[in-house]
Amino acid sequence: MRFNIYTIWMAKELVTLGSFEFLSDVQVIKGKLESEGISVFLKDANTVGIEPFASNAIGGIKLQVHPVDEERAREIYDEVRSYAQDHEGNLITCPNCKRQKSEVYYSRNTLIHKLFPFLEPKKYRCLHCKFIRRAQ
Repeated sequence: MRFNIYTIWMAKELVTLGSFEFLSDVQVIKGKLESEGISVFLKDANTVGIEPFASNAIGGIKLQVHPVDEERAREIYDEVRSYAQDHEGNLITCPNCKRQKSEVYYSRNTLIHKLFPFLEPKKYRCLHCKFIRRAQ
């Protein structure tokens, strides 16, 4: 779907559904959302396309939709997204709410981790209760 100047100007009003390290990761979900008639904006896609190593530093490519489409877009996104798995391929279970809907999470709240994101230990964040725990 194409965006006009007004749509791009309204980017401040968009809702971020998720962020992705690589452009190829977000294309499948973008295509699915657009096939369902939902307009999608990929914030920072050009930057990551030109300089892939900048992805971690800027927080990845943000998949954004208009607020009126948020509920339906989240339903579609949840259907096609992949959740965090352990080394054996089992879904990560949240110790707080026992659901298996976690994703890899990096807080990048220190200068060292902002400059060198690969040094931050891997964590998982439950998408249901927002509980964050370190990877085992």
